[in-house]
Amino acid sequence: MRLAGAWRGLLLPGDVLVVAAGVAFCIYAGLHLWRGGVPDGIVVRAGGQVFAQGDLSHPRKLIVPGPLGETVIEIEPGRARVALDPGPRQYCVRQGWLTRAGAAAICAPNQVSLTLTGRGGEYDSLSY
Repeated sequence: MRLAGAWRGLLLPGDVLVVAAGVAFCIYAGLHLWRGGVPDGIVVRAGGQVFAQGDLSHPRKLIVPGPLGETVIEIEPGRARVALDPGPRQYCVRQGWLTRAGAAAICAPNQVSLTLTGRGGEYDSLSY
């Protein structure tokens, strides 16, 4: 029992301050640094080329042609999603609404991708 509390005698007031600063920084980093930023625009690619770019300020739908058919992208203020895609597995549709900068939905069989742009994005680049 005596050994368990022996380390407390080795701590100085400065040590406690350093530990408190480290804990405060970890909490700050968890709340502010480890999340995607707020999106301010979209980039839609078809066949590797930019098909459309725009902001997320007003609702609209984009119809993007691809080798398998048309992909429908829905845009609302602050978010976007792939609503319909002719691909067989529907992975990009299942992702639902994208709400963070850097988030992407890739419909690989139809060669269409949707990426949200903004400060604090999660990815440097995407390719398929």
